[in-house]
Amino acid sequence: MPASSVTPSPVTPSPVTPPPATTRPAAPPTAAELLDFARRTAADQALVDSLPLDPEGRTWVRLDGPGGSEAWLIGWPPGTGTGWHDHAESFGAFATARGSLTEHSLAVRLPAGGWKTLELAEGLDRSRRLDAGTGRAFGRDHLHEVLNLSPDTHAVSVHAYYPPLPLIRRFSRTGAVLRLEQVERPEDWQ
Repeated sequence: MPASSVTPSPVTPSPVTPPPATTRPAAPPTAAELLDFARRTAADQALVDSLPLDPEGRTWVRLDGPGGSEAWLIGWPPGTGTGWHDHAESFGAFATARGSLTEHSLAVRLPAGGWKTLELAEGLDRSRRLDAGTGRAFGRDHLHEVLNLSPDTHAVSVHAYYPPLPLIRRFSRTGAVLRLEQVERPEDWQ
């Protein structure tokens, strides 16, 4: 059988389309970056002055935080506070813009769930005062309460959390006994 001959037809190369450019998602902010944001924002006098202050209760305005974080500008009338709470799996930072705030915290990691009452060991309590211009960062599982102990001066602060708060657990405390009282979701405070 004779071999057949095939004449190749000319091939026009198709243009090469480069793959679409991929942008890498920005890295999440670190606690140090959140603290830097909180300090810089707390130093923005025009922003701080724009917060409406209520003589009876805390006021707040949501801010755009860095890297997809959740941020808040909060006004604290004299004698107000948050009560004991945590921020679920979020880490964060806050800085005082005006006045002075006091933070009481517990150096303990709480169980994720399945409990209503815990008895705390001795030596877990921490306390610090944060005057205007100062702040602090904190890790996940941070349990604290923040207070404006002044009898006559409003305080203002900036807070940032990453990832944005999925929930806040609220606690009551009597001596060494800590009791889970309530779980709040974002729709409760936004």
